[in-house]
Amino acid sequence: MTEAVVGHPKPTLSSSETALRPQLRISFRKSIAMGPGKADLLDAIAESGSISAAARKLGMSYRRAWLLVDTMNASFKSPLVETLTGGAQGGGAQVTDLGRDVVRRYRQMEKKACSSVAQEMGEFAGLMR
Repeated sequence: MTEAVVGHPKPTLSSSETALRPQLRISFRKSIAMGPGKADLLDAIAESGSISAAARKLGMSYRRAWLLVDTMNASFKSPLVETLTGGAQGGGAQVTDLGRDVVRRYRQMEKKACSSVAQEMGEFAGLMR
């Protein structure tokens, strides 16, 4: 299993499973509060200390990354990402304690979901091209 930046294990898949896998998304009201892309974004922000650097690493625009952060921050009791204002270093961003806890819990649920349907996914893969 590979270790993610925020300090929690990311589920790993064998090469035969990489093309076909379930994805867990947590909906809250009319938004997706957490999903695989948002968890990856939090990991990238924790690693880089920057929303723009995290966006570049993940191949998305800064605006898209900011909108994802804004949705996550609005969905939870307190922010998952805090931005730091300018200065000599030009600001930045950091994942909060709650953000790290949310990603850890999400990765645990993701791992459980994948393992609970592993047999069915193998059978389902047999129906694919």
